[in-house]
Amino acid sequence: MPKLYDCSKCPGYCCSYPVIELNTKDIKRLAKFHGLSADEAEKRFTKKAHGYERVLRRKKDEHYGRICRFFDTDKRRCTVYEARPDICRSFPGGNRCGYYDFLAFERRKQDDPAFVATTDNGLWD
Repeated sequence: MPKLYDCSKCPGYCCSYPVIELNTKDIKRLAKFHGLSADEAEKRFTKKAHGYERVLRRKKDEHYGRICRFFDTDKRRCTVYEARPDICRSFPGGNRCGYYDFLAFERRKQDDPAFVATTDNGLWD
């Protein structure tokens, strides 16, 4: 069944999750992508948080407060797409994405093809 969403038209809702857990395979893939050792990649890209051993570090984002450290906040795209973690590869787990459906609905409702629902515009309060 074809997927009914287009990640290239989304501002990265799923990339704003507070926990993006990484496994050993993810660390090795990111290390290779960046030309680092696995140990160095783990030190630079992960931290212990929220009860997890390794989660991806995040950075500031104007829309969501914090977002994946590998997310280009200007282009709203993943900068490590080829090396992205397994959890990102498997998202959303089906042919529909609830975030994309929400985005499409809000853009129609607001009559604004570039509208981004954020915590500061009252939609998520």
